Amino acid sequence: MAGAWMTIQITLVGLVGGSIIGGLAGVVVTYVPVPITRRTLGWGAVTLVVLVALWRLLSWLGAGPLAEVPDSFWWGLRAVIILLVLWRGLVWVPVGLSVISQIYILVMRGTPIVVQVMFIYFALPLLVNIRIDGFTAATFTLMINAGAYIAEIVRGGLLSVPKGLQEAGQAMGLPFYKILAHIIGPVALRRMIPTMGNQCIISLKDSSLFIVIGVAELTRRGQEIIAGNFRAVEIWGAVAVIYLIMTGFIAVVLKFIEHRTRII
Repeated sequence: MAGAWMTIQITLVGLVGGSIIGGLAGVVVTYVPVPITRRTLGWGAVTLVVLVALWRLLSWLGAGPLAEVPDSFWWGLRAVIILLVLWRGLVWVPVGLSVISQIYILVMRGTPIVVQVMFIYFALPLLVNIRIDGFTAATFTLMINAGAYIAEIVRGGLLSVPKGLQEAGQAMGLPFYKILAHIIGPVALRRMIPTMGNQCIISLKDSSLFIVIGVAELTRRGQEIIAGNFRAVEIWGAVAVIYLIMTGFIAVVLKFIEHRTRII
């Protein structure tokens, strides 16, 4: 039962965090559509290269030809550049968030969850010099992985709502966040329940893949028990039944919610 409880913890925390990340990313991608083309990626790369080159140029001038100039001048100049970028960049914040969200969804859906957890558990500590325990790595991986799929679920749900509802809210003079929270959101949420339930079940089963980093979840516990008594048929059968009970419980709860929120 300890392994089952660990599986539930990882899944629950991962889905809650993934729902927050996915919900925000889905809303941004839906209402700030920015096609990722070679042109947009090119402009973004050029802007980043120019900013990095300018920053390094200031560092080189301060340490080389103009070393006699006080450091306070160079730091003040850097602060001015940062403020100018922030001032001009405020207009492009939604666009930047949309591009980042699209890249995040593309990367998370395009790579296996096993590769993601291995990178977070083994490679990320080498990059940031921080040790990450197995539970944190598993939870964070499930969070960002589920968030990418939930973002697409949210986007699909929002796009399925008739545009007339948004226009009606605008005609009433409501701000966008109220239109989203009180008009579009409830309708879209009802339509997202079946696919969200499917994602909950998939995430629960995906937690078994974290055996690769030694997390003591249900599958790992089953493997440890088999190593001691070699009764593979009984143990794996019991593990399958426990997974079936957990996924069945999720399916029943979501069916109940779907029935109670159905529009008659």
